[in-house]
Amino acid sequence: MKHLRLAVLLSGSGRTLENLFTEIQAGSLDAEVVVVGGSRADAYGLERARNHGVPTFVVESRAFKNNAAGFSRAIFEQLGRYEYDLLLLAGFMCLITIPPELEGRAMNIHPALIPSFCGKGYYGHYVHEAVLRYGCKVSGCTVHFVDNVYDHGPIIVQKAVAVEDVDTADSLAARVFEKELEAYPEAVRLFGEGRLRIEGRRVKVLGQP
Repeated sequence: MKHLRLAVLLSGSGRTLENLFTEIQAGSLDAEVVVVGGSRADAYGLERARNHGVPTFVVESRAFKNNAAGFSRAIFEQLGRYEYDLLLLAGFMCLITIPPELEGRAMNIHPALIPSFCGKGYYGHYVHEAVLRYGCKVSGCTVHFVDNVYDHGPIIVQKAVAVEDVDTADSLAARVFEKELEAYPEAVRLFGEGRLRIEGRRVKVLGQP
């Protein structure tokens, strides 16, 4: 596996980022986080990054409320100061325009089985509440490559959980998040091993039986 330099974007608590640090420290992910960017100055994930000695930056999304293109430019201007192999969106609640050189080198994780319950407005507890309202029997998480549409790029890894009759949004979210902790590092490892090939909307995992 290639040693990966990771850039991470987030908007909130940084639990997904902390899981990456845990996997790296355990030796199960041959990678390092070289920079973490946030869309909010008060995102606790930035504090987590600093606690691990990782440089951070902030581009406040609210300062670009009616200027999505400007927001993307500002984000990638900051990221351009660092060398990285893979960009990970980890609870990043903003749509950005991926530059051509990052196509196939940017991933996101979503707390549902895409194409269900995804797209604009479907994030966090809104996803799990919608799953319960609809009466779904299964839910889960999806890691996908990022394109320029919310939750739309080619799917890399999906993991499912059963939806129980007694579930609340909180209990379902907790079980889905446990699967997220497995799925994102798995997708990153596959990338580092050079085993992912994008063919249209499909991502083939090379070397599978």
